[in-house]
Amino acid sequence: MNEHQIQVRVRYSETDQMSVVYHGNYVPYFEMGRVEWLRNKGISYKSLEENGIALPIVSMTINYKKPARYDDLLTVTTKFKGHSSVKVEFECEIRNENNELLTTAYFLLVFVDLNLGKAIAPPQYILDVMDA
Repeated sequence: MNEHQIQVRVRYSETDQMSVVYHGNYVPYFEMGRVEWLRNKGISYKSLEENGIALPIVSMTINYKKPARYDDLLTVTTKFKGHSSVKVEFECEIRNENNELLTTAYFLLVFVDLNLGKAIAPPQYILDVMDA
């Protein structure tokens, strides 16, 4: 399956004076979703880095539909959309406990050799997971 879900409880420190999640705090929610999507497929982001590979974001689009609020239990859904020779694409969404769509996002990431600082093709075991 090319989709994975996690749940995140909104902490007070992630909100503004109106108890609404600050817009910049959605990025870490989406990052947790992508990292857990990889983990669910047997790929540890930590092991990627230990093997000299990083996956930086090169483009992202976030659309805010409704606010998330303090103490909401959010469901972050991460969907693998595809890959090219060096890039990988994800679409994500966040819903609240009432299943209301709060936020959608698109991320484009590139596999990078940490030693060379250059884009590289992903290792075969990652290609196998993405192509499954």
